[in-house]
Amino acid sequence: MKQYQKKLDQLYTEFSSGENGLSTEQAVKNCEKFGRNVITEGKKKSIPMIFLEQYKDFLVLILIIAAIVSAFMKDVESCAVILVVITMNAILGTVQTVKAEKSLTNLKKLSAPTAKALRNGEKVIIPSEEIAVGDILLIEAGDQICADGRLVECASVQVNESALTGESVNIDKDMSDIEGEKPLAERANMVYSGSFVTYGRGKMLVTEVGMDTEVGKIASLIQNASERKTPLQNTLDEFGKKLSIAILIVCAVVFGLSMLRGGQLMDSFMFAIALAVAAIPEALSSIVTIVLSFGTQKMSKENAIIRKLQAVEGLGSVSVICSDKTGTLTQNKMTVRKIMVDGRIIDTDAVDLDDEKTKIMSRAMILCNDSSCKDGVEIGDPTETALINFGTKLGIDTDKVREDLPRISEIPFDSDRKLMSTLHVIDGEKVLYVKGAADVLINRITSSDEEKAVITQRVAELSEKGLRILAFAEKKFDKDTVCPEDEDGLEFVGLIAMMDPPREESKAAVAECRKAGIKPVMITGDHIVTASAIAREIGILDDHSKAVEGHELDAYSDEELVDFVKDKAVYARVTPEHKIRIVKAWQANGCIVSMTGDGVNDAPALKQADVGVAMGITGTEVSKDAASMVLADDNFATIVKAIRNGRNIYENIKKAILFLLSGNFAAILVVLFNSLLGLPVPFAAIHLLFINLLTDSLPAIGLGLEPHSEEVMKRKPRNANESILTRPFLGEIALYGVVIAIAVASAFLMGNKTSAALGMTMAFAVLCSARLFHGFSCKKKGPVIFSKDFFNNKFGLMAFGLGMVFLNSVLLVPQLKGLFKIADMTGMQFAWIYILSFGSMLVIQLIKAIFFTKSEK
Repeated sequence: MKQYQKKLDQLYTEFSSGENGLSTEQAVKNCEKFGRNVITEGKKKSIPMIFLEQYKDFLVLILIIAAIVSAFMKDVESCAVILVVITMNAILGTVQTVKAEKSLTNLKKLSAPTAKALRNGEKVIIPSEEIAVGDILLIEAGDQICADGRLVECASVQVNESALTGESVNIDKDMSDIEGEKPLAERANMVYSGSFVTYGRGKMLVTEVGMDTEVGKIASLIQNASERKTPLQNTLDEFGKKLSIAILIVCAVVFGLSMLRGGQLMDSFMFAIALAVAAIPEALSSIVTIVLSFGTQKMSKENAIIRKLQAVEGLGSVSVICSDKTGTLTQNKMTVRKIMVDGRIIDTDAVDLDDEKTKIMSRAMILCNDSSCKDGVEIGDPTETALINFGTKLGIDTDKVREDLPRISEIPFDSDRKLMSTLHVIDGEKVLYVKGAADVLINRITSSDEEKAVITQRVAELSEKGLRILAFAEKKFDKDTVCPEDEDGLEFVGLIAMMDPPREESKAAVAECRKAGIKPVMITGDHIVTASAIAREIGILDDHSKAVEGHELDAYSDEELVDFVKDKAVYARVTPEHKIRIVKAWQANGCIVSMTGDGVNDAPALKQADVGVAMGITGTEVSKDAASMVLADDNFATIVKAIRNGRNIYENIKKAILFLLSGNFAAILVVLFNSLLGLPVPFAAIHLLFINLLTDSLPAIGLGLEPHSEEVMKRKPRNANESILTRPFLGEIALYGVVIAIAVASAFLMGNKTSAALGMTMAFAVLCSARLFHGFSCKKKGPVIFSKDFFNNKFGLMAFGLGMVFLNSVLLVPQLKGLFKIADMTGMQFAWIYILSFGSMLVIQLIKAIFFTKSEK
């Protein structure tokens, strides 16, 4: 038998409790017996385990093998460069992962609630984790429920259970006995952890805590759910495997050619290993990690907390945003938009308190109201707090009005009557104010049929705009108490229309989405009329036929839903099952889907989405755990900013890859050129160490930190299946690599006329300096040398400057020349190094001017 089916006496006996709650000793015993009131997160990975997982990448494994072979062959320099770079990458990945988890932990601490309990018969305030099964908790409007429980007292209690059900309408609770099985939404005598009391007051007997609550049960399912890789993860995995295999094949060919020419086995093998070290961009993983890490820092300043590093790039690939309405697109705060008195609809900015009818309306909405707002803290039903805030906006001192005109009798609101009444003494006579649903109140007023027809017409006009309508009436009274029978023969006062208005920035954010080729979709539990009104106002909905209710989806199979969702923009009255089906349908259309949510019921859809986005303010802990990103401000516009950042980061990563691969391809071509012609090795092992640590990493990181451009939001999202290495992109890599290789080979041949050592020195110097100059060429698609973008990246300029300082130190400082095997050069030979390297950049700029002048950055 379930807890909602049992008798209260049975529950008290089961939990050793009673009407006065638990004793301190019994609370400790119950915690030991039934468990503590905490949601466990599952076993977390240790820092050493997180560190070791950074080495799982195929490219990294190949490099580790190369390092082992280099060490075995006593090539200490090559072994060192590989181990240093991949260890740096592992440390960076570990630090970022741990940092993200700490951010989430801090967020949880900020949202930890407390509860009012009866312990030893006295009221005490305790942290939620100290609540025990059998505790009696006192609940009232504004409280968050911290455990599952059975109501033992109930005075018009209404609860918002949207975190569990997705339904934004408040649920009326009572103490009735329930027989038979009932779904969660119909268990009127129970309240659940994660829900909020919006009206009334009462007491509850705690029946489940922690992982045994409804929230805990869903949390345990979410912990076992799988996660999807982002497009960049997939493309880099594929790219790393293909590149490594291709390089190993080239190395095998070089090894074979060397052996055919009669080379020594060990020398030929080391030559092949050296080529592998030069060719494989081992800095790529760490550079991507560094760029993504900087991206998370930038986004955290813009209210987006990244839980998973690769989610930064994943957001940049998003083509569909499935967003909740309340609090994300709207302000999550009911606001009065219009009033109606004397048959006239008036905007709030045009309200005149000198008008007698308007004055009566303002007095009624303040007095017939149970909410309050003190020191910026709102307590009560959102509809009622909206009325108080409207009064304050009109310049009325609401507290003074209530103090001067106290309530002497009342009939609380209930869902059957749909009315609330309060009795006051005004100017020496008793006045009854009544507030309620317009369709109910209109049948209780004394107005003529013509006047009622006007009121009905005005209600229809306001409702079509998605506004929530409250009607007000008054009645002169001659008794000291009021009963439901007195709520007839009323004089109509007016209507107040309100809604949860869109955030000011939502309309601009939606417009930016459309310009960027991203489809914004609203998914909400609210009524379709309200949802459509908001969607039209902010630009999501342009045709009413594109708005549907959740039950309409039930008529379609999963396969049919794939076509159905393509033109739909608003989904109202949806269930958790509908949400996850919508996400899957968009994914089946080849889209990268971002899904926002705040409730426990949203967690499965957040997990299913390519990028799940949880609300930091209103979101439940389970939704935050399931998401890739948490919005600290619950704002849709923040998602759009994150998408802009993600797109820019992806573009910058492509620039870094272009730089790395074109430079490494140049080194491969020079080695192959020398190998095929039987020339000496163009680089020493120490040269490769210098190239990998300096001219690979620093400029590539600088390119990864290029200033962001607004132009990225004028393009459509890239195809989800598009590889980062498209044919045009590979063509660029090859072309620029050939240009740099010609300059390096020319330098080697020039120096080799004097000696092999000089040829090696000049080849090494030109490759380093040409790649440093090449960093500028990779800044944008078109030519950069005469544009304002040439000097717009301080990180890139610093990388270039440091690179030049280190390179010239190696070439000119006597103590370093011996260490790096640098031959003596004449002034002209030294000049040729910069003529060839700078010349290679000019040639690449000329190619860009011819072929890419009209291309975007």
